[in-house]
Amino acid sequence: MQSLVPLIVDAGVPIASYYVLSDGFGLGTVAALGWSSVVPALRTVWGLVRSRAVNGLALLMLVVNVVGLATSVVAGDARLMMAKDSAVSSTIGIAILLSLRTRRPLMTAGLKPWVAKGGPAGNAAWDRLLTSSERFRRAERRFSAIWGGTLLTECVLKVIGAYTLPVHTMVWLGTVLSVVAILVAMIVAGGSCAEPMEKMVKAEIERAADAASEAGETAHPVPAAGAGAAVGSAG
Repeated sequence: MQSLVPLIVDAGVPIASYYVLSDGFGLGTVAALGWSSVVPALRTVWGLVRSRAVNGLALLMLVVNVVGLATSVVAGDARLMMAKDSAVSSTIGIAILLSLRTRRPLMTAGLKPWVAKGGPAGNAAWDRLLTSSERFRRAERRFSAIWGGTLLTECVLKVIGAYTLPVHTMVWLGTVLSVVAILVAMIVAGGSCAEPMEKMVKAEIERAADAASEAGETAHPVPAAGAGAAVGSAG
């Protein structure tokens, strides 16, 4: 149920509120679209306040949404307001791709807890693999590359749809494109990157446990049965 909450709040509520405000209360398209963005915006702000930590990706989405919404309202162009969603995807996608040149790609913040399972052994295994395994590092960067490329593709499709399809159609189709893009990125990046990395972390945890066990046995050797019997006989 917790995994469905973001989808309901960010997708279901805006779509339902748009049609209620536009068809039920007679608001204009721009006004209805603007008011339907309030709930997801408040949810983003609440998440930042509650976590008491700056999440770079969430903060980026918030800033782009606010700027795009203000620009669209001033322009009074419903299609421009629809296209601003593509600005969110493109800005985030570009930021993710640019982060590939840094030591920690943006998507690593969400990838590491999933792969390492949040435990000390998993985190330690992640850090060791990140230092010693080129294959592991490539998978980490490929994960962010897939997400960045998918979001840029979503951006292009939304811009085309915003200026070629009816606004009423793009209200729901834009959300469908976002959901499909997220699902595609999750499946492709999960299967080609996250799952292999998870197996590598698990194997590294087992290797470290075996090494620790062998070190313990070497430091504290168990007396042989024959030696014990000989000592008893001598006594």
